[in-house]
Amino acid sequence: MRILDRYILKSILVIFAGTVFTFAFLFVLIDMFGNLQDFIEKSVGLNVILQYYITFLPSIIVQTSTMACLISVLYTYSSLNAHNEIIAIRASGMNFWQITRPALVFALFVSAMVFLVNERFVPQSSMVNQEIRDTQIKVVPSQKGKGVPVIHNLTFYGLKNRLFFIDTFDPNTNELTGITIIGHDRNQNLVEKIVALKGKWTGIAWKFFNCQITSYNNALPNAPPSGIRVSAEKLMDIKETPKDFLRQRMDLSSMNLRQLHAYIKRFSGSGAIKTVNNLRVDMHQKITFPLRNFIIVLIGLPFALMSVGKRRAMTFTSIAIALVIGFLYYVSDAVGLALSKGGALLPWEGAWLTPILFTLLALFIIFRNF
Repeated sequence: MRILDRYILKSILVIFAGTVFTFAFLFVLIDMFGNLQDFIEKSVGLNVILQYYITFLPSIIVQTSTMACLISVLYTYSSLNAHNEIIAIRASGMNFWQITRPALVFALFVSAMVFLVNERFVPQSSMVNQEIRDTQIKVVPSQKGKGVPVIHNLTFYGLKNRLFFIDTFDPNTNELTGITIIGHDRNQNLVEKIVALKGKWTGIAWKFFNCQITSYNNALPNAPPSGIRVSAEKLMDIKETPKDFLRQRMDLSSMNLRQLHAYIKRFSGSGAIKTVNNLRVDMHQKITFPLRNFIIVLIGLPFALMSVGKRRAMTFTSIAIALVIGFLYYVSDAVGLALSKGGALLPWEGAWLTPILFTLLALFIIFRNF
């Protein structure tokens, strides 16, 4: 490695580590103030609090790495530019790619590490973190005289190869509305479809109201229903309790790609087109998410090298550029994902739209100015 590369990379690493630490500290501080009342009411021990926030670290690193990477790179190169070091480097015959090689390699490395952490550590740590919060920290709202928030669009894969689609679930009354349950055999063939207007937990079993049960003959592909039963009220053979509904809720952010792919495969034959489409969008977004570290750095570097001014002004300029670029990328990415989930774009198109556009824009700026 060249002396210049080591010099630039050292500055980037120091600022990156300091930025991530600052973000993590602020997050923990803000979250502690938010949970302070729960800590006091439940007399939570210091060891539990430490474990709670340690399990938060992988998620914090993943979420803050993009801005930390961008700020560290732009600050370093803006500082070099402010001290006229960039002029000296370019006078030696080095082009844009040679000057920015340490930053681009570092950004690629961060992208790879974010992907690894997101796949290997975030799912498990998120589950542990949520369990600690639910069992040892969070005060039950009913104890405060408040109701538990109603859960909308509850979807999960339950026992007996059943897919549950619930419009609303009220944990306070244990009532369901807008129920659709799709049952499969071991080969994922459709065998049963249950639709009900409303459901109520009796304390022993679920009672469905205005219920229709449609049976299918899985031995005949694409065969019509073999039987339809309609009941005004019916006790259902459903083993899941209200607590199971809460516990088995699938948090997509706590799934890795393999788990999410398997989850989509389970849903693919359910007929729930919108749900499957949204899951596929989320899967593609998990792939493109780590790439933003490299792409945002790539589009930010030309501005750092083109900027001129006093040292102090350069510092604030680089941070301002980082914030603007990051904001535009996040907004554009959110719009693309929303369009895909709304059906205007294919799942992969919405997830890859922003990375492709920003990459092309970065290359256009680079080749136009350098």
